[in-house]
Amino acid sequence: MDASKEHPLALRVMRLTKPSIITSVPVLNDGSDVLSLNLGYSTKNLTSYGTGETLILPHSFGNIFLGETFVSYLSVNNESGADVLNVSLTADLQTGSQRITLSNKTPKESLKPGNSLDEVINHEVKELGTHILVCTVSYSRRDGEPKSFRKFFKFQVLKPLDVKTKFYNIECDQVYLETQIQNITPNPICMEKVNLDPAALYTVQSLNTISSNHGEFSCQSYMKPSEVRQYLYWLKLKPSCAKKAFTEAAGVIGKLDIVWKSSLGERGRLQTSQLQRAILGQRDILVQVNQVPENLKVLQPFEISCKVTNYSEHAKQLMVQYENRTNLLWQNVSGYTLNKLPAKESCFITMSLLPTSVGIQSVSGMKVIDMELNRTYDFDDIHQVLVTT
Repeated sequence: MDASKEHPLALRVMRLTKPSIITSVPVLNDGSDVLSLNLGYSTKNLTSYGTGETLILPHSFGNIFLGETFVSYLSVNNESGADVLNVSLTADLQTGSQRITLSNKTPKESLKPGNSLDEVINHEVKELGTHILVCTVSYSRRDGEPKSFRKFFKFQVLKPLDVKTKFYNIECDQVYLETQIQNITPNPICMEKVNLDPAALYTVQSLNTISSNHGEFSCQSYMKPSEVRQYLYWLKLKPSCAKKAFTEAAGVIGKLDIVWKSSLGERGRLQTSQLQRAILGQRDILVQVNQVPENLKVLQPFEISCKVTNYSEHAKQLMVQYENRTNLLWQNVSGYTLNKLPAKESCFITMSLLPTSVGIQSVSGMKVIDMELNRTYDFDDIHQVLVTT
């Protein structure tokens, strides 16, 4: 039986959402067209017909994406000819994992004919999959008998963005995070913010701005459907946390916080779970690039400073050798020995390189030999530099 006939109250649920923009395809007009011949002079100078961009209201709940705010208007209307007593409205949202109460209106002692009990509910959607809005209306008949009825509204929460991450472990205390974000909604969006909130052990530097004489410019934020944007972040362990470089805690680097807006300004937000990188195995000897000059030119030698650390429990006699493997050619004498390096101590060495090609070049081919244990440590891709003409 229809609830509207069985009960004196009627429940209406409407999602509050902004209209979507529909772009119509213009109809071209030619002088030889039948339409032009029939209408004569009225279309003589009109080359095309079309309404351009039109606002269309949704006919249903429409698409709801993860991270958006679901807003709905609930109205309980007295369609009978008499007062209805103790009217209350409850709205719950059932997801795949939990049931959330969105509204629990205090019972209205008396609802007169033609009057309504209204409520606007808001909920930031944080789960994918099927959601069911359960609305319960309770009231009392004139004789005091309690009555109630329910309505169910099912909708799907879709994934708005495809987020992929990739880690580049440069050193035990440094890592680059590359993030690719794809707009998988059917509409264009504007990326308002893409931040990396680092874990407690790390500091982060965003590499998503371009510097010029006129200031800094961020990456383009407008994204068409299926379009992809890339973001890059440079993370370093805090100096006070250097001893934790090889622990599991250093594997957790933080989470992404993404905020976007639709074409009509509706806001959405996503936060990823904690991102984790693989922990490098601890070495007795570690080489880290300490200082590199800027504005490197092809066929112009430059010097870099490196920090050599002895993480072992014993002092070590070390030898440094070079082997040319990339378009950065070593200019130092290969096979020279360092002063004996005490346990848990570091020393600095300066090396000269000659770039023979433009582009991003890798510092590779460095060997550090433990002369007492006759053990060789290879250091490849310890740093990348940009060489220009």
